[in-house]
Amino acid sequence: MRHASSFAVYLLCGLCAAALAQAPPPTQRIRGDIAALDALNLQVKSRTGETFAVKLAENYTVTAVVKTDVSTIKPGTFVGIATMPQPDGTQVALEVLLFPESMRGTGEGHYPWDLKPGSMMTNATVADAVAVSSGGRRMTLKYKDGEKTIVVPDDAPIVTFEPGDKAMLVPGAHILVTAAKQPDGTLTAARVAVGKNGLVPPM
Repeated sequence: MRHASSFAVYLLCGLCAAALAQAPPPTQRIRGDIAALDALNLQVKSRTGETFAVKLAENYTVTAVVKTDVSTIKPGTFVGIATMPQPDGTQVALEVLLFPESMRGTGEGHYPWDLKPGSMMTNATVADAVAVSSGGRRMTLKYKDGEKTIVVPDDAPIVTFEPGDKAMLVPGAHILVTAAKQPDGTLTAARVAVGKNGLVPPM
């Protein structure tokens, strides 16, 4: 019996170790400007003044962040909206990202975001969008575990993604990189989002 119990504990520890080994590395969102790019070695000066070194994957891709407007957001579209929670339970949008149809379902849900202290992110399908008397629109977003009501002010930046080009990655370009933290402390990334025509990615 003792041997069976010991084996069970050993097996459980092995399964836990395997699960930890398979867990994806933690990520860090870096918002800032390109300081330099040497082959796959990207230097980013963040908005807070820090400089980060990011190793890009051999097959890294570039996504352009471009302006769009509220008229492109209709019921059925899939969006990502960074918000600030309000006392009445609604959310006020800080920005809106209209996902291309090929990216539908990306990061679906409602969870904390790091754009501002206390901000949240909702990636979901627009159920309805109506104009409100105070300006802007009130949107109902539905995701697999629930729904949120979000007020999008008239001055909230609205953007979408389109294919980018590596030639866009020049010093001074405004970018957003979601980098993976490796065990040795280095940062790696497989994709860079860059603002088109000087746009600052608002996400």
